[in-house]
Amino acid sequence: MTNLTIVANIVAKEDKVELVKQELLNLIEFTRAEEGCVNYDLHQDNTNPAHFLFFENWATRELWQQHMANSHIAEYLAATEGAVESFVVNEMTQIG
Repeated sequence: MTNLTIVANIVAKEDKVELVKQELLNLIEFTRAEEGCVNYDLHQDNTNPAHFLFFENWATRELWQQHMANSHIAEYLAATEGAVESFVVNEMTQIG
């Protein structure tokens, strides 16, 4: 069975980059320990430090949805309320 690949693009407001970055970093340890998490890798754009990208692979969509419903995601959303310009998530399947 093919993993579910998630590409999440997060753009922080210019004056909130460090806050958003720290809160995203806080998600990593918890998420990597979750059932079904194959990888959960955070990137920061080299030319636009306000742009972050999570590249994730999950064993199933159901396990990813459980991740999205976890308390640490709710805590991240509360901590960054009003600090994020955009948040776009794409569910993808590797084809090659």
